[in-house]
Amino acid sequence: MKKVLIVLTNVTRYQGTNDPTGLWLGEATEFAETIQEAGIGVDYVSPKGGFVPLDPRSMKYTNESIMKFYETADFQKRALTNSLRPNEINPDDYLAIYYTGGHGVMWDFPNDRSLQQIALSIYDNGGYVTSVCHGVAGLLNIKDDAGRYLIAGKSITGFTTAEEIIAGKKSVVPFLNKQAVEKRGGKFKKKRAYKEYAIQDDRLITGQNPFSPRAVARLLLENVR
Repeated sequence: MKKVLIVLTNVTRYQGTNDPTGLWLGEATEFAETIQEAGIGVDYVSPKGGFVPLDPRSMKYTNESIMKFYETADFQKRALTNSLRPNEINPDDYLAIYYTGGHGVMWDFPNDRSLQQIALSIYDNGGYVTSVCHGVAGLLNIKDDAGRYLIAGKSITGFTTAEEIIAGKKSVVPFLNKQAVEKRGGKFKKKRAYKEYAIQDDRLITGQNPFSPRAVARLLLENVR
């Protein structure tokens, strides 16, 4: 059976600052756990491969299921220590790609051509391109063979401007997700700040915030089971 490819960041700091960032832990663990409970395997990839840092703020917003998954040897080894490099990935092995969040992704996801090509290949094979929260950054610059943005004309969600303000990060992020999506012809959708919300448009599935990874996973499973 094909697997789901989970994309993680290698960025350790907000660019231009000393403030640490990285993967938002629950956005990886809750999605992966839901997918694996359905009998589908996952692999982990990052732009550089290898070490994946954790956003320390995400450790304040854990629950028992997040911590149990985080403590497994499989997650610590395959996700946080030895994530795959893009050149180790065969897109034919995957039914979907899922971009996790954490503010770090805003710097290493948008312009990674290798990841873009993997995502486009999965999509062209009839698979799904999915994201949660800031992971929408990975979708922004994917273009089809005609040079059209994949998100153009599609309903997309991600971490909102209101949520950036509440998080105190509006002044340090390199772009705002709503503006970036709309600039590429996407239709940005949102609900209340920090409430679970995920939407599907064709074979694009996106979630708004850290409370939405399981909702993204459930939508994906509705399509592939």
